Amino acid sequence: MSARLGHKHLLHLARKSGAYGCEDVLAFDFVSLMDMYEDNFIKLRKLIPDLSRIDKTCVSEVEGHLPLHLRIVERSKFTTTLMLSYCFDEAGQVRMEPNLKIRIYHDAQLAEVMSGKLHHGRLVLDNLPADARRQKWQLNRFLSKWLKYCLRQKHGFSSEIACRRSRGE
Repeated sequence: MSARLGHKHLLHLARKSGAYGCEDVLAFDFVSLMDMYEDNFIKLRKLIPDLSRIDKTCVSEVEGHLPLHLRIVERSKFTTTLMLSYCFDEAGQVRMEPNLKIRIYHDAQLAEVMSGKLHHGRLVLDNLPADARRQKWQLNRFLSKWLKYCLRQKHGFSSEIACRRSRGE
């Protein structure tokens, strides 16, 4: 019975949310992380249904919400690496945040955050080692929540018009 209560306590702790909903989440195991990568892939496919048609940059604009910026960093046969961010212009200084670098594995149907910047630059997680499970869990949990939020706002990158606008056409 106490083991069961312990598991419930862990689940309760995992549901707690901080400012971005990722700071106090417990990183369970490799399998859970892979499940999150799969979930992020599914959400990204909804946000970007035809990734192959996006040239380099694209902006999703929804009235009443911040524009969402997408930039393709690298493409290969099995992966695409992209940056996803909001763009803030404060007193002439441009700041991209949360500025997540995401690698999409097309063959495995997974999406993994490679690096990111959160909390106005106070939490910068770049060049994560392969065994940095807690940091990867935080970033990927944030991505999962953020993608859900963006989809609820009706953001999307399926329109050629949105991509043309970002290129100044």
